[in-house]
Amino acid sequence: MIVAGFGFRSGASLAALRDALARAGGPEGVTHLATLSAKAGGLGPLAQALNLPILALEPEALQGQPTLTRSDRVEALYGTGSVAEAAALAATGRGARLRGPRAVSADGTATAAIAEAQA
Repeated sequence: MIVAGFGFRSGASLAALRDALARAGGPEGVTHLATLSAKAGGLGPLAQALNLPILALEPEALQGQPTLTRSDRVEALYGTGSVAEAAALAATGRGARLRGPRAVSADGTATAAIAEAQA
């Protein structure tokens, strides 16, 4: 399983989501998209374009996930350093690892990170 996790602002465009994913390593091999349940609808256009399912996570699933990057605001809200990184890790499951730190879209409205299950 390879999951692209996303964090994004309300109103982030499909282009911004695609850009964040491309900067994180691209969609090749990705099997699922993941984000907070409250924002899952915002991933719909990307999920449809890529023909991938969305894993909607409750905020508790992100708490304590070890991330490569850290936002004070995200830490205060969700108990982890990055929504995108934590969503990717939580959705992939125990033993998952990030391919790299979250990537930010050029317009700054979306972030993406990719995690994969360890062999």
